[in-house]
Amino acid sequence: MNLHEYQGKEILASFGVRVQRGIVAHNAKEAVDAAKQLTQETGTSWHVIKAQIHAGGRGKGGGVKLAKNLQEVESIAGSIIGMNLITPQTSATGKKVHQVLVAEDVYYPGDSEPNEFYMSVLLNRSTGRNMIMYSTEGGMDIEQVAEETPHLIFTEEIDPSTGLLPFQARKVAFNLGLSGAAFKEMTRFVSALYKAYVESDANLFEINPVLKTSDDKVMAVDAKVSIDDNALFRRKQYAEMRDLREESPIEVEARAVGLNYVDLDGNVGCMVNGAGLAMATMDLIKMAGGEPANFLDVGGTADAKRVEEAFRIILKDPAVKAILINIFGGIVRCDRVAQGVVDAYKNMGDAIKVPIIVRLQGTNAELAKEIIDNSGLAVHSAVQFQEAADKVKEVLA
Repeated sequence: MNLHEYQGKEILASFGVRVQRGIVAHNAKEAVDAAKQLTQETGTSWHVIKAQIHAGGRGKGGGVKLAKNLQEVESIAGSIIGMNLITPQTSATGKKVHQVLVAEDVYYPGDSEPNEFYMSVLLNRSTGRNMIMYSTEGGMDIEQVAEETPHLIFTEEIDPSTGLLPFQARKVAFNLGLSGAAFKEMTRFVSALYKAYVESDANLFEINPVLKTSDDKVMAVDAKVSIDDNALFRRKQYAEMRDLREESPIEVEARAVGLNYVDLDGNVGCMVNGAGLAMATMDLIKMAGGEPANFLDVGGTADAKRVEEAFRIILKDPAVKAILINIFGGIVRCDRVAQGVVDAYKNMGDAIKVPIIVRLQGTNAELAKEIIDNSGLAVHSAVQFQEAADKVKEVLA
């Protein structure tokens, strides 16, 4: 579950991480009121207006701007709220901005030059350990840094049995070239950031940039946070932060009926049981000359009601030109799945206007093929993987 920047900062602040302070506004008037409040609380005279959407690269799309007075706050907030913001991480149509974060200006003059760093905490799946990734090159695309100057990216793996040790936090600060008060600030920042990551059951905490201010404070200027969906049952305070407007409406509907669905850009809808088989099915579709339109795992039960719900969700995508149902009958019998497909097809009537290929393998696979073949419906049955691939290729031709 992805969070907005202001929500991520709320979580960070609750664990003692210093953050750039800000207030959310939903219209230009609220933005001006927020700016006035920030000036009273922080003394800042300039304000940063940040679009709140689930995508990076907002500044490149015109979604992050500096306002030097209240008139500019009103003007900038009014232009950003309601716009379709296009960034390198959105589709060509962009994402509609419903709110902005009015934040304090933290790049003020002082005894030393401000420095920007990159820092993230995530799971290294190859080792099964949490990892802090950090770089002196903050404020820019970390992918570009990895490609052009990989020696400037450092990693620190954390043993789960001991957690982050003090010497590791100091090592991060040392590698970032800090000393004195800034060194101590960074060690505290790293320790609090890691604690926030672990105790919020996050998949990712990405801070870009981490700023060392001109008076040697260290703070999170941005925050990209993703919480593990599987942990939301024990993190109900974070579950309430979910912004469904930022998610695919089809994925939201699928989740509501218990289907694991991910929207893709292809032309062949997939209905599969099991994530591994779903991945193999998408490979099969690509080998047949098509492109998968979705990832859809119906789980261990594939009765008529569940199959019908899956059909309706897949068919909401106008790009779908065919549907491939690929079910392995281990726990669930293939003949029951086949009957479910037939019943769902009949219930939906003329709503299904694309060819359907059904490949069932496992318990009672041959009986399932007979049910499909004798149904009188425009459904193509298959038993072997290659046979299903050939039929996908045939209907797309």
